[in-house]
Amino acid sequence: MSEKRRVKIIDIMLTVFIFVSAVLFIMPTVLTLANSFMTSSEISANYGSMFGNMTEDKKVFISENVNLKFIPDKATVSQYKEVLFKNPEYLFKFWNSVILTVPITLLQLGIAILTAYGFSRYNNKIKSLIFFIYIILILMPYQVTLVPNFLVADKFNLLDTRASIILPAIFSPFSVFLLTKVMRRIPISLVEAGKLDGANEWQIMMQIYLPMCKSALVSIGMLVFIDYWNMVEQPLIMLKDTDLHPLSVFLSQINTGDIGLAFAVGVVYMIPTMLMFLYGEDYLVEGITYAGGIKG
Repeated sequence: MSEKRRVKIIDIMLTVFIFVSAVLFIMPTVLTLANSFMTSSEISANYGSMFGNMTEDKKVFISENVNLKFIPDKATVSQYKEVLFKNPEYLFKFWNSVILTVPITLLQLGIAILTAYGFSRYNNKIKSLIFFIYIILILMPYQVTLVPNFLVADKFNLLDTRASIILPAIFSPFSVFLLTKVMRRIPISLVEAGKLDGANEWQIMMQIYLPMCKSALVSIGMLVFIDYWNMVEQPLIMLKDTDLHPLSVFLSQINTGDIGLAFAVGVVYMIPTMLMFLYGEDYLVEGITYAGGIKG
């Protein structure tokens, strides 16, 4: 077998593998969207006892006639009417997610810009040590710092308030780490040219650094938004008042009731992140590759 033919066969196999992986990856999303337009009776007929109530011995048995359907027999929007118009509780939880996630994203980016600029512009042993500590904090899962955050919030009487979630989140080292890597790649010649034109540090940051970090800022903002949009542990621990819980926590409770309604709420829950990804896909790829040192 010639080398050219071998390479062609490998390319075909990789293409098939990527296609199958993409189909398997997107299938749950398509299935959720399709089932959100099905009636509850059709969902029960398709999935048998998969979504049935728990038995006395706390086991769930899945019937053998599970039927994954991607096209409803009779489409209905009754679940969406229930979610969007008839029951305001779902929208309240949705806006709880927005109220928590948007301030976290914006404030974390603001702090990251100032911190990363300081790390990238001035290098000494103390700042190198602090940056190294940032890297260590990134390696720690959130569950490790959850107890200290709880104790601090309790000390300052912040428990059961949105501030107990927002304040620790805005100082996350994740954004600082990525943005510092991007800013350190900006040529020092641009800074020197700005100084020759009489620019001070604030003007250098706003007029030179930030425009060159646009893609990175958008991609980091998207990653931060998606991360905290899906948070579960923080609200469960910090917020005893269920009225303050975001939709990510409330989804698990919906699954115990009308499963058709759960599918509809799941679709509504996915809309912000899906729109964000569709709008900022190019920024996301460019920002990550730049931060990783592939570009430039």
